Amino acid sequence: MTAASTSRTGRVRVLIVDDEPALTEVLSVAVTEAGWRPYPAPDGQSALRMARGCAPHAVVLDGMLPDLDGIQVLRRLRHENPGLPVLMLTARDTLEHRIDGLENGADDYVTKPFSLEEVVVRLRGLLRRAGAERSRTDDSVRVLGDLVVAVESREVHRDGDRIALTAKEFDLLGLLMDHPRQVLSKAQILDHVWSSSFDGGGNLVEVYISSLRRKIDRGRAPMIHTVRGVGYAIRPVGARS
Repeated sequence: MTAASTSRTGRVRVLIVDDEPALTEVLSVAVTEAGWRPYPAPDGQSALRMARGCAPHAVVLDGMLPDLDGIQVLRRLRHENPGLPVLMLTARDTLEHRIDGLENGADDYVTKPFSLEEVVVRLRGLLRRAGAERSRTDDSVRVLGDLVVAVESREVHRDGDRIALTAKEFDLLGLLMDHPRQVLSKAQILDHVWSSSFDGGGNLVEVYISSLRRKIDRGRAPMIHTVRGVGYAIRPVGARS
């Protein structure tokens, strides 16, 4: 899988294979907040079928599954796609098991219990080496869930679709993205985006928030939220207030 194929099909796709629903859910949230699309599978057979359908860019694979052993799934994935990055999860912190997985094609290992931050960092490294994600060495790109804002080129994409914004709409979105999940008052927004607190400015903010919401959230789960009597905030889909 190349970077070019990623750009044609939208977000990076990560297949998550684990039979623990709670763990699969938190991994899916972490993957989504990293800007990727999760594809959860509860067992080995489902994972193999899903891999053929979604063509993942990377796989998070539990070493112990209810039907097939994780190593069996790994071998079949490797047979069908030799270059597919695979990060294995294991509750068995033994050298023999790690060697077995690595010899059968696993690119990296994480031992349970693990931090979600570690999983994301390791996945990002595998994706970069595979050419599925560009390395971000500066702050010129803001990512929140499936929303990507390129500061220098002033381009905005959500779920792979480009969204055209006016200059002020982009400035407003940039301010929200600089403070994810934080509620910003109308006065704060006026001060940063328009450098003004003139009378009627609150209505101006409402107009631009409404316009931005139509473009960013139209046909999708909402990310831009109004907190009555306080202000506005941008949050990844599924995040709690």
